[in-house]
Amino acid sequence: MKAIRITSYLALALACPLALHVMAQPPKHPSHRPQQPPHPPGAPPNGMNPPQVGDPLPGLTKAQVATFLDGKDDFEDAETEAGGLGPIFNRSSCVTCHSAPVTGGGSAINVTRFGRVDGGVFNPLVSLGGSLQQEMEINSVLHEVVPPEANVVAQRNSTPLFGLGLIEAIPDDQILQNVRRMPFDGVLGKVSKVADAATGKTLIGRFGWKAQQATLLSFAGDVYLNEMGITSRLFPVENAPNGNAQLLAQYDTVVDPEDVVNPATGRGDIDRVADFMRFLGAPPRLPPTHSAAAGRSVFQNTGCAVCHVPLMITGPNKVTALNRQEVWLFSDLLLHDMGTLGDGIAQGAADVREMKTAPLWGLRASAPYLHDGRAATIDEAIKAHDGEAKASKDRYLKLNKQQVQQLIDFLMSI
Repeated sequence: MKAIRITSYLALALACPLALHVMAQPPKHPSHRPQQPPHPPGAPPNGMNPPQVGDPLPGLTKAQVATFLDGKDDFEDAETEAGGLGPIFNRSSCVTCHSAPVTGGGSAINVTRFGRVDGGVFNPLVSLGGSLQQEMEINSVLHEVVPPEANVVAQRNSTPLFGLGLIEAIPDDQILQNVRRMPFDGVLGKVSKVADAATGKTLIGRFGWKAQQATLLSFAGDVYLNEMGITSRLFPVENAPNGNAQLLAQYDTVVDPEDVVNPATGRGDIDRVADFMRFLGAPPRLPPTHSAAAGRSVFQNTGCAVCHVPLMITGPNKVTALNRQEVWLFSDLLLHDMGTLGDGIAQGAADVREMKTAPLWGLRASAPYLHDGRAATIDEAIKAHDGEAKASKDRYLKLNKQQVQQLIDFLMSI
């Protein structure tokens, strides 16, 4: 009997710390996410006026303009702890990183990525909170740092969102046509195949520096989770600060998913923000000057257009504004080996040296340039090109001053 009692006491003693730990967890409460009243159907922008940066797509219906404005409200709203912000995050609203020159643009704000490379193999250090560092927190004890195990640290710049609905509407098979079977100037390119969270299908990625997202709904859900700490039906699992599950359990007091779907509409914030991005117009092109017109030939002759493909066409779409439209994006939407310009981070289908060809439209309003914002000018950005882009850069370096100015004038007009 004594042995049995001792065993029982021992078992109880071992169980008590766990029981106390479980009891110590704060109760979770539903997210409190105030919703603004929906916009009534309004008149589309006057077609007689020239389009401005930040306008909705031309050709939207009144109802679609209202949907665009509803999404813009959510895009500009600041998240709160009661609504599920955090417990670790980068910013409290979408517009904080996408405000220049108007809502939906880019900014000079960077986020930090990290990982470890051993023997050429990239480890995102997920168990230590990688590969994205969240820089802010609801309590200082949650503060994330780049762990000492990381030997790769990279910066990623916030990019403009103009025209993303047109890019989403480009058929996969048209992007596949940009893959070269035989290299030209050392350029091949490859598609990023993505297991899309929104559709459950394998699609071609086209959003993000590594083309890691294929649809705007998945893109929105990923950003809500990783940049604001807001879980959703697509991404219901919180990020633990530097991988510490105990700290997460202690400070995550809002029931997941935090982006609650409205039962009347079947939609949440990620749906509304996805619609804002989908209906956000492309950056308008400027009337070409003589110098810019000459710069178009320089752009072609230097080989820039091999990767920065000027034009693609959207496929059939039930939204008239997205149906069979010209998309002057100046990108092939492929991954390319960029040599020393790669950011050292493997993500999705992209290896450490591979980056998606950045669309060039709206370049005049999207400084700083390159994935880490290191280039203040277009000239600096071109001179940093490497890998598959090296031959084009070398031709650029041989241009005379007039040709350089013509090329820059062209790029500033698209």
